[in-house]
Formats: sequence, structure tokens, C-alpha cells
Amino acid sequence: MVSMSANTEYIQELNREESLELLASSSFGRLVVRRTDDIDLFPVNYIVNNGKVYFRTAEGTKLFSVTLNRRVLFEADSVDLDAQTAWSVVIKGEARVLSDGEAIAAEDFPLKPWLPTQKYNFVEVTPEVVSGRSFQLGEEPDRF
Repeated sequence: MVSMSANTEYIQELNREESLELLASSSFGRLVVRRTDDIDLFPVNYIVNNGKVYFRTAEGTKLFSVTLNRRVLFEADSVDLDAQTAWSVVIKGEARVLSDGEAIAAEDFPLKPWLPTQKYNFVEVTPEVVSGRSFQLGEEPDRF
């Protein structure tokens, strides 16, 4: 069995700045919301601006859940099979729906819905805890 310490050459912990930089290099992530006894996961396209994550949404379960419980998780990752590398960033934070005035200003963000739907609500996620890891991919070593 390979010891946990042997994984350090394949897994690198990233600091907050490195994690947010990688997060900003992507545009597809997952939002985890919690209602009373239920949780949901939603795919979203997003941008990072001044260290905060922004996405747009229509009326529905996602918007309702964010207004009910502002505590969220947000995750994005990427895999580059040619380079044999990957990364994953997870944010624990607080989400809030932007006010009308803020939403008008957010219209200038390069954030458009990927689907041909109307998404008038802008949501901002302020990270409280940011954790990220990068990975060097490879074949599983022999077990015996």
C-alpha cells in the first residue's frame, strides 16, 4: 500500500490566491445549496470578479434556496489529459441575490446565459474558505 505521504508528489495544496486564479480561468462550476433537510447541486456558468463568484439564474429552486439559506458551497475543476494535470477548487461562502441597482451594474460583466433562457437574477458568492488542489495524473501503481 502506498503511504499518504507519497501522494504529495502528485497532489499540491493551493493557497487562496492560486485557487481563485484557477477558478477565474474556468467558467463552469457547481453550486451546492441547502434547504432545511434537503440539499441540491446545480451546474452554473460563472465569472470571478474581485475574488467573488457571480452567476445568473432564473426564478426557481436555485434562487429560492439561495434566499432561504445563504450558506453555499461552490466547486469548479478542470482536467487537461494532454498535460496529465487537473485541479479542483471548493469555496465555502455566502451567496446573495444582487439588488436591482447592483444587477444593472452587473449587466456589464461578461456573463451571459449559456441556454436560450431569461436569467434576470445575479447572484454573488463571497468566499469565506477557499481550498484548492492541483493534481499530476498518472497510472495507478502496481498493488503487489
